Amino acid sequence: MPRMLDVSDAVRAEIGDEEADRLLAGENAPGSYDCTSCRTPGDSEQERTSTVLFIGDETAVLAFAHAGCLPSQVVQVTEEQLQGAVRSINAGSRTAPAETPRVVPEQAVLGVTSGLVLITGELHPALVVEPTAPIVRPGAIAAGDDFLPLLIEQGYLPVTQLDAVPPVLHGWSVLLAMGQLHAVLQPGPTGGQAVAWWQAHQPLQVTDGWRAAANKHQQVLLFAAPVGSIGRQPREDLLRDALDKAAANGKLVAAALPLAGT
Repeated sequence: MPRMLDVSDAVRAEIGDEEADRLLAGENAPGSYDCTSCRTPGDSEQERTSTVLFIGDETAVLAFAHAGCLPSQVVQVTEEQLQGAVRSINAGSRTAPAETPRVVPEQAVLGVTSGLVLITGELHPALVVEPTAPIVRPGAIAAGDDFLPLLIEQGYLPVTQLDAVPPVLHGWSVLLAMGQLHAVLQPGPTGGQAVAWWQAHQPLQVTDGWRAAANKHQQVLLFAAPVGSIGRQPREDLLRDALDKAAANGKLVAAALPLAGT
């Protein structure tokens, strides 16, 4: 029986027309599978299913996801990340509590923490971004911190209190794949394919509750604050307190980013 598979042009270009046609005909596609995003069972005979091709330096792995969780796409990862994901899938392991990865942009290091934030009685998945040093506008001579002004120019809005979900920032997105957080994407410089604004050095583990909330809302709230405003908080209640203080002090911007992006 033909499978209800989506094979994007990008995936087809990588695996070839012959393999793509076999998948669509149901020859090589699985019936049941574990979604590479939400990690819950799926059935390509009963529901629309996306083919997701993870490409490392030497290896490529074709995975499957609910079409509502991820579109069919090609995801570039390091060989180490890909092999680690394969080991995790083979071992049937569950995701661990959130950790803080580091990425080095031009002038500072960004810390990214995941957590659930309660707004108007409902839990929302959130990412909190805080640099470890002031972010200076490219080409600026005087010292300062332009982190929030730069984000406001991109469409993020200042937050004075966490009493409402911020508006969606179209063009930006959060890539959650293999049950892990891979990147925050922003529009390309010429309006083309999205590029990584932040990319995890190693995929960021998220809790089952965070992933469930992300799949429910199909978006993630991103909060950003300048260095020294939030700190690394060991519990979600302390993280919320730090967010409330940063907002009250005028040191917080936010946006809602669609899940899975392009």
